Amino acid sequence: MGELTQIVSFEMVDEVLAECGAVQQRLRKLPARVVVYLLLAAVLFEECGYSAVWSKLTGALSSLPVPTVTATGLWHARTRLGVRPLQALFDLLRGPATAIRTAGARWAGLLVVAIDGTCLDVPDDPATRARLGKGTNQYATSGYPQILLVALVACGTRAVIDAVFGPRTSGETTHGRRLTRSLRPGMIVLLDRGFASNTYLHAVADTGAAFLARLSAARKPPVLQRFDDGSYLSRTGQVEVRIVECEITIATTAGQHTGVYRLATTLLDARRYPASELVRLYHERWEVESAYFAIKKSILGRRVLRARTLPGIAQEVYALLTVYQVIRIAIADATESVPGADPDRASFSVALQAARDQVVQAANVIAGTTIDLVGAIGRAVLDHLMPARRLRVSPRAVKRPLSRYAYKSLRVDRRTYQATISIDILLTGPISP
Repeated sequence: MGELTQIVSFEMVDEVLAECGAVQQRLRKLPARVVVYLLLAAVLFEECGYSAVWSKLTGALSSLPVPTVTATGLWHARTRLGVRPLQALFDLLRGPATAIRTAGARWAGLLVVAIDGTCLDVPDDPATRARLGKGTNQYATSGYPQILLVALVACGTRAVIDAVFGPRTSGETTHGRRLTRSLRPGMIVLLDRGFASNTYLHAVADTGAAFLARLSAARKPPVLQRFDDGSYLSRTGQVEVRIVECEITIATTAGQHTGVYRLATTLLDARRYPASELVRLYHERWEVESAYFAIKKSILGRRVLRARTLPGIAQEVYALLTVYQVIRIAIADATESVPGADPDRASFSVALQAARDQVVQAANVIAGTTIDLVGAIGRAVLDHLMPARRLRVSPRAVKRPLSRYAYKSLRVDRRTYQATISIDILLTGPISP
């Protein structure tokens, strides 16, 4: 794994294999430790088959007696290894990857985290289709089968604290309920409307973590007490909350859009946690989308996963999450070396390309006598720090009208606008549904 081996060390992998009972029983061309690194390297080179990944992993080892392996041998080795070692490895590495001084990681002393879900395409084989199903509409069944990935992400570093996945039919909140195991006092969880049911909010509140959730327009929370900042005390189910209602006007090159937001939080002290700051904090929920973009676009290149069996898919997803987390740890270590540097300014793509180069060169696998937390990957990141990021918006745009005739006649602009010009926040009293 090149320099990333310093994070996923030989000792760590050997310990995981021993705990999972996955150490090989006899001498093989592909020992279990090698197979683990092969699966991790395959994430870095998603465009390659496993045979090509093996060539990249061993390309700089021409002076050593590297065995010749076949595609069939690689398949049998991955099957023997199973899912548990990759899952255990991810469990060792997952976490916020923050330090006390990490810029942008905390708000009012609370670690800012978010929960959301996304879908990953898997091969359209009979086994996966039977277990996962496919997308349907009123006309036909189409597309690839998909799994639903739901993650708890640290907004400051975009590192994955915990993740679960399974069939889409179970829904985000069902999968997301399992993530409450990783919530703690001292966190504030940002949630969109899909996770704002009374049951889910009650489960989050029971962990001791605070939440800031957007409620749907259909909700009618009662007004129990008004505060000076325009918010008011209310209740969702059995949980006492503070409601902040606001109008947000966003001006972009696509025009101006005004939306009404109703946010609920368990932070009841209006003086310590002003409504205006809570509204701005909620924008940090976009960071989980940035994490998914890095996974699906930067790493996967929007490709379908390789594995064609359900155990193979689970193995590949845990490898994907592990590599993503390791790169985030490398980025966090690099930005920590520069006082005040926000991890937002670090380019995931730059780190990913540097990590790939280190694998091909078999470089920096073993740490030197002097510990270097930055390394080649970190130096590449620090050499290409981006400017302080602007607030992020993505106005909905029609990609294609219902008919081709309408598409030709209307000449719809198909661009997606990202840059924001201004955001005006106006706190209001209760807004009637």
